[in-house]
Amino acid sequence: MFVVLGATGRTGKVVAESLLSRGKRICAVVRDGRKGEPWRRRGAKVVVASLEDEHALERALADATGLFALLPEDATAPDFDAHRRRMADAIAAAVSASDVEKVVLLSGAAAVLPEGNGLAKELHRLESLLIGSGRRVTVLRAVAFQENVTWALPAALQNGIYPNFYPSADVAIKTVATRDIGRLAACRLVEPSGKSEIVDVTGPTYSVRQLAATVGRAMGQTLRIVDIPAAAHVETLTAAGMSRPFAESFAELVACLASGRISQAGDRIVRGKTELEDILPGLLAASAAPYPGRS
Repeated sequence: MFVVLGATGRTGKVVAESLLSRGKRICAVVRDGRKGEPWRRRGAKVVVASLEDEHALERALADATGLFALLPEDATAPDFDAHRRRMADAIAAAVSASDVEKVVLLSGAAAVLPEGNGLAKELHRLESLLIGSGRRVTVLRAVAFQENVTWALPAALQNGIYPNFYPSADVAIKTVATRDIGRLAACRLVEPSGKSEIVDVTGPTYSVRQLAATVGRAMGQTLRIVDIPAAAHVETLTAAGMSRPFAESFAELVACLASGRISQAGDRIVRGKTELEDILPGLLAASAAPYPGRS
């Protein structure tokens, strides 16, 4: 059986669906039991648990041979970094206490650095803890999610603008779709490598200008790019409803990415083929949803 954390999120859902399509048994770990019902109807085991609860996670892993792990982002959490650290520690402790053989972790490109990388800091911590557990671990260090354009959709739909947090609208941004990551994760669980490895997951490259143009075409209008200076990042994000700790961590990540300190340092590179145009219709249809978590 394979345990999937965040099974109701974008990436976790793809992992779970991909495993089921291969005829595998899964255990979907969810925070809301009602959201787990669709998985239960499809024959999956469902465990309702907080990712901060080491013992609940250990019970979920009792009969598992594989685990898909991630650290969801709650943009409204008042103790964002501490919350992520507790989840990282609980997941790692549950893995160490279980007999699970293989783990696939969704991480981020900036997790190559131990600090000064904002949202990726606790991912670096979880990478280290899991690799140190002695299990066969595949770390998927993904570049920017294409679905991150969702964060710009409220401003685009309401005001016809596309916010830019980078130093220039022409900065090249490597992206990947969560469906490509999810399928890769499922593959690595079913057909694992012979040893632990770090895989850099990348895909199409877009500038902010290209992202804005692509989103605008899908909406049938031209979006005006509005540059948000670094000094205004935190206040802009908190005004949009994010907690200050999340906003500060996000701003630190953007500064880190803009500095050019991030490099691909994994054992190999896998490139997703999904283009932004392929997923935009679905994102626009769901544009009334709140800010997404990185899951």
